[in-house]
Amino acid sequence: MFMVRVSNAKDIEFNVDVLDVKDRSNYNLKNFSRGNYVIPGDYTLLVKINSRALPEQSVNYYLSDDPASQESQVCITPELLDKFGLKPDIQEKLTWWHKNQCLNIGSLKGLTAEGSLSTQSLNITIPQAYLEYTSENWDPPSQWDNGIPGLLFDYNVNTQVQRQQQDDSQSVDVSGNGTLGGNLGAWRLRADWQTNYTNTDSQGDSERKNLDFSRYYAYRALPHMGAKITMGEDYLRSDIFDSFRFAGASLATDDSMLPPNLRGYAPEVTGTANTNAKVTISQQGRVLYEEQVAAGPFRIQDINNAVSGKLDVRVEEQDGRVQTYQMDTASIPYLTRPGTVRYKLAMGRPTDENHSVNGSVFASGEGSWGVSNGWSLYGGGVGNDGYRALSLGIGRDLMAFGAVSFDVTNSRAQIDEGSLTGNSYRVSYSKNFDEYDSQITFAGYRFSEKNYMSMNEYLDVINSGGLLDSSYDSGKEMYTITFNKQFVDAGLSVYLNYNHQTYWDAPVQERYSLTMSRYFDFRQFKNMSLSLSAYRNDYNDTSDDGMYLSLSVPWGSNGTLSYNGTFDHQENMQQASYFGQLEGRDSYNISAGEGRSGGTVSGYYSRQTDMADINMNASYQESRYSALSMNLQGGATATLEGAALHRAGMLGGTRMLLDTEGVADVPISGNTAHSNGFGKVVVADVNSYNRNSFNIDVNALPDNAEATNSVVEATMTEGAIGYRKFSVISGEKAMASIRMADGSVPPFGATVTNAKGQSVGIVGEDGSVYLNGIKADEHMAVNWDGNDQCELVLPQQHSGTSPDSLLLPCRPLSNIGQHATAAQ
Repeated sequence: MFMVRVSNAKDIEFNVDVLDVKDRSNYNLKNFSRGNYVIPGDYTLLVKINSRALPEQSVNYYLSDDPASQESQVCITPELLDKFGLKPDIQEKLTWWHKNQCLNIGSLKGLTAEGSLSTQSLNITIPQAYLEYTSENWDPPSQWDNGIPGLLFDYNVNTQVQRQQQDDSQSVDVSGNGTLGGNLGAWRLRADWQTNYTNTDSQGDSERKNLDFSRYYAYRALPHMGAKITMGEDYLRSDIFDSFRFAGASLATDDSMLPPNLRGYAPEVTGTANTNAKVTISQQGRVLYEEQVAAGPFRIQDINNAVSGKLDVRVEEQDGRVQTYQMDTASIPYLTRPGTVRYKLAMGRPTDENHSVNGSVFASGEGSWGVSNGWSLYGGGVGNDGYRALSLGIGRDLMAFGAVSFDVTNSRAQIDEGSLTGNSYRVSYSKNFDEYDSQITFAGYRFSEKNYMSMNEYLDVINSGGLLDSSYDSGKEMYTITFNKQFVDAGLSVYLNYNHQTYWDAPVQERYSLTMSRYFDFRQFKNMSLSLSAYRNDYNDTSDDGMYLSLSVPWGSNGTLSYNGTFDHQENMQQASYFGQLEGRDSYNISAGEGRSGGTVSGYYSRQTDMADINMNASYQESRYSALSMNLQGGATATLEGAALHRAGMLGGTRMLLDTEGVADVPISGNTAHSNGFGKVVVADVNSYNRNSFNIDVNALPDNAEATNSVVEATMTEGAIGYRKFSVISGEKAMASIRMADGSVPPFGATVTNAKGQSVGIVGEDGSVYLNGIKADEHMAVNWDGNDQCELVLPQQHSGTSPDSLLLPCRPLSNIGQHATAAQ
């Protein structure tokens, strides 16, 4: 063992008398004699601020300006300081050195900065009181990362082949949607696409196909304003007015930039599939979400929270039945934090699904002001040369009684039949009843006078000739309730969703669903669950009622046995099924049942690969139909730092390109992804404006790899392609002996570095060293006294030399020079 004495918490003295070396004069411990001493120079280091990692960047070490000091000091530049997130009043107190290029660390009491070349990192600690507001997994705007330039292509493709046995007909349906895009600095360029191909031979061969780019747009974050600017084709995103499609520009505060506990509401779509089915959610012809679901209740909660207005839901069953209904994405009460102003501005021209202009130039604006702790005022207007609407509202935090808002909107529309003027009144309420384990997510009421017209309705009338006809449905009343209740003692949970819409000149539309579920134990069976779902859908003078009953019993270590009963006016079906989880990422479900129309069997298989998510299902019902379908979701991301195919995330959304320094098959913990043959892996499900942590699963690393830096972090702006690099050493491990040209050995404590500048070994007694990352014909350098002194060339490892008895001559440096230093 070394015996050391630390003085002044920095200098370290070694008692070399205890070193068991033959030549006590041949040692080099200069680099270890001072704690965290770094030789002056330029280094590429991973910067950590209070353990939060920034991207690798160039960091300089300079000798102190004090001539009497021989210490080197890290140079924290103004550019690096901007990423700390210091409060403005703290920054005014700072002083600088080295021609005002480097922060005087002593000018900020409590700040420390320690560099380590062994881990290639710079660790900075700052008292929390000096920093801007932060919360768990959220950082202030000064620490957000816009990512690197790159291209992306995301896709979601569904294929189904169905055969009807009654007429021996067959149909093939292929549909898909996704996003094509590119990033340049803070700008995001996007084009949303959707396609559909149908081929059927039921009444002679017929074929339909189309490919459409439903939306072209560009956007970027404006962090200093807490807002986002969007240009191109968009939908009016409003908390007050109905949405419509337009081409132009918008500027709006972005709630997603706020800490998570201050963000708003995202829409939720619920329903019940009677068989394996495809659920498509669209708005004004644009597909927002499409997924294949298994039979039973479904609840889709990951729709973008920027979506507002009515959503069209289509559920296509494998037995040919189709459910269609609408859901309103009504928001919770409009409240704003005290002293805060939120706003949304837009200007452009309305367009249709074919990208054609169908109206004159319009402008809209709305805002909300947090007057005091509990009161908010909001309002806005929208209009063009033939239409205008003005709104004014008030919100109140009722504290223990929840939150409520009320607003009135007045519209005036000029059509061929004259001028129509009307009012619309809206009340919204929200409340968590923690003491009763229940929650009203949203309860709302809206009443519109007969002559009230939204901008979207006005555009429909103008584009249909300017006259009101039988196709115009003027909304009258709307009730919306979403309710959750937990009966803890009974282990019972209840979920209710209700939507009721009446019109002045059209049938009532109504939809409600109720789900009750309970977990319980019965004898030796643990964690059993029983659930009952009932729904009713009245739409366009048609009714669809149904009920779904399910009982699940854990079976074995990775399986679940269940009973499912589906009951509606067309079919009663009872099924027994088994769900199993395979090793790795695969799962499956098989079922068999009996109904009015005969027996049925079905199967569902899901696989998550490094490059895509794959879901397949098949079903058969005697004397009726057989169907086979597949869903493929994934993407491709390409940058100057590398490219990779990857699993699905939000289409066109934020992602992270991770670099394992050319080492393949490195596992990323929690993402079930591995680096490809080029040492790249893309994680696509990255949260914007949230701190994201990525780490290597060191327990599953290949035998020939070692991670010296296995954790990185990042807070990315919306739509960014982030880039972070892990420090991974790949190659064999072995003991070796190093000999100089004259037969001597390097001094004890000399370091061995590879071509990347990574330390792969420290020279011990008599030139012995344990090396990591050994590769055939690789050049390594031996460093002491602050410089590369000689180089090693690794032999061909299958030339007969045992890797456990390597004798490595250390030759004078070749033309590559001090390659380790240059690599840094």
